[in-house]
Amino acid sequence: MAMFRFTLAPGQPIFEQVVFAATKAFVSGKLQPGDPFPSVRGLAAELKINPNTAAKVVQHLIGEGWLEATPGKGTIVARAPRPRAGERRHLLEGEIEHLAVEAKRLGLSLENVTDALASHWRRLDEAGKADAA
Repeated sequence: MAMFRFTLAPGQPIFEQVVFAATKAFVSGKLQPGDPFPSVRGLAAELKINPNTAAKVVQHLIGEGWLEATPGKGTIVARAPRPRAGERRHLLEGEIEHLAVEAKRLGLSLENVTDALASHWRRLDEAGKADAA
């Protein structure tokens, strides 16, 4: 059973896609603090990606505070540090700009974008509640 969903999207680096999928699983609550995370070899096999890419993903998630590597215990989901308000806004600025540009390119209204965002937000909340049950 997969820890998180990953579907290869052409034109986007696999590393970024896997990091995004893992982060989504952390944020939605599908992966909880203390849950085991696969080894580099296990992650590569499960997602059918290059082991070097899997190693980069694990190291990145450790660096971001999402994972902890403990000798003898392996890698587990960490209690991610909560960024301060200014850091949170900074982290989102690039993503918001990308979303706004794509929405404009597609001819969407601000209302369309906020409705879609609210819908995805609710889905993440529901996924976290379902996984906790």
